[in-house]
Amino acid sequence: MNRTYQLGLGLLLTGLAGYVDALGFVRLGGLYTSFMSGNTTQLAVFGAEADPHRMVLPAILIFAFLAGSVLGSGLAILVPSRWTTPVVLAYETLLILGGLGLGLESPELGLAAVFVAVAMGSQNAVLAQVKGFRAGTTFVTGALFSLGQKIAQALTRTGDPLGWVGDGLVWLSLLLGAFLGAQAYALFALYALIAPAALSGGLALVTAILVLRASAAAAKVPAP
Repeated sequence: MNRTYQLGLGLLLTGLAGYVDALGFVRLGGLYTSFMSGNTTQLAVFGAEADPHRMVLPAILIFAFLAGSVLGSGLAILVPSRWTTPVVLAYETLLILGGLGLGLESPELGLAAVFVAVAMGSQNAVLAQVKGFRAGTTFVTGALFSLGQKIAQALTRTGDPLGWVGDGLVWLSLLLGAFLGAQAYALFALYALIAPAALSGGLALVTAILVLRASAAAAKVPAP
């Protein structure tokens, strides 16, 4: 993929992360499936309040996200680099669908949130391929700082006058994704997870086609 496709992919996945985070926040009463800084803060607050029962879920979500990061990164290491994006996105899609199925079967256990947290941890293995792009809810605070920094550089004429646009788009994609996630959950409850599964699955298919086309084009180039 060229740089434009990479940036578009990063923005779509950031929006997806915002979508499922809003879903998790509403369903879990203030916890997240992607924003682990928030869950870590909640874990510490519940610990300070000596409330071990309320510490369990944020701890599970943090562990699930970490496990997803290990598994997604492991896949990215094991498969050929050109296949990293479609393979990890396909894996993410299966995790979201698995969470949806188990969540509908046993909604009281919070299995959907755990599976989605694993999926979001895995997704960052894709975002890591987009060089120099702050994407994903994990990095949105950094994107906001970078946005302010680049606006200052533009105003003082010490940097690119439009250098702030990329970071602004990252924040806006998260905002829009979270808005859509909250709206979707209000209308469809857990079935709202069909949308991010369809998006990640569609992106897996599109990126796989791009890889196959690039491989076919390279095969036609005569050897020197």
